[in-house]
Amino acid sequence: MSKTIKKIGVLTSGGDSPGMNAAIRSVVRTCAFHNIGCVGIYRGYQGMIEGDFKEMGPRSVNNIVNKGGTILKSARSMDFKTPEGRKKAHENLVKAGVDALVVIGGDGSFTGALLFNSEYGFPVMGIPGTIDNDIFGTSHTLGYDTALNTVVEVIDKIRDTASSHNRLFLIEVMGRDAGHIALNAGIGAGAEEILIPEEDLGLDRLLDSLRKSKAAGKSSSIVVIAEGDKIGKTVFELKDYVESNFPEYDVRVSVLGHMQRGGAPSCFDRVLASRLGVKAVESLLEGKSNYMVGLLADKVELTPLELAIKGHSEIDLDLLRVSDIMSI
Repeated sequence: MSKTIKKIGVLTSGGDSPGMNAAIRSVVRTCAFHNIGCVGIYRGYQGMIEGDFKEMGPRSVNNIVNKGGTILKSARSMDFKTPEGRKKAHENLVKAGVDALVVIGGDGSFTGALLFNSEYGFPVMGIPGTIDNDIFGTSHTLGYDTALNTVVEVIDKIRDTASSHNRLFLIEVMGRDAGHIALNAGIGAGAEEILIPEEDLGLDRLLDSLRKSKAAGKSSSIVVIAEGDKIGKTVFELKDYVESNFPEYDVRVSVLGHMQRGGAPSCFDRVLASRLGVKAVESLLEGKSNYMVGLLADKVELTPLELAIKGHSEIDLDLLRVSDIMSI
């Protein structure tokens, strides 16, 4: 890269996740450490098009490492999908003296960054922020660990009432395309059955599992379901199906929804965000671009953005076996 980077812009895009603020803090303070400027871009790519920028220094990010959400806000931007929108965004960055971008988000955010780079040769670096943990090139995305802990805590509380009333609870968690949250939280919370998009376990298997639980003397059961599970029914249709086969069960449904995306980030997510932010800035200063920083074998590594977007985050199938053994 021929141009010396003197100022880096940082934005959060797509869905928010715990740890995004810690990552913003890391980017801002790493810039300050290396004596370069940092600009916070509000509302993602839409804010880039509208020039919604703010100069940020070390004190701008005081007391945010423990906050959920994102102080820079996030918004979907249809305008950025147009050449005219990206042209306006580039003009605003040049006008503000911004030489490179750190994009904190998921697949869609990285796709936008890659396209922007291809059109304008603008250096970009991605930090994976999504609770679903469905990005290739990192074992953990920002917010995933926090979401897991939130889900386990809620399931623990639901189990208390399930046990008291001999109830079967169907608990739906986030994970439209990936079952990481359902599988790991299900094992951690001792679920009797776990339904995930990666494995079409089918209705017969679920009913068989419930029969075995009942025969084993279990008076209550927890079934954790990823929202993208391929069983072919909504969680409420599934409730009706189970009740028609097990009229003796009092079946209840809990859809955990957006509570999984909120709350203070875990220590793990705060440390991860700090590490990824430092690596993102320093990689840009080294002349690198079009990479995502991620955690692989507990080391911060670079993965080409194109691979991060097109690659598939694999579920640990051995965990399914662990789940089966634990539910006996």
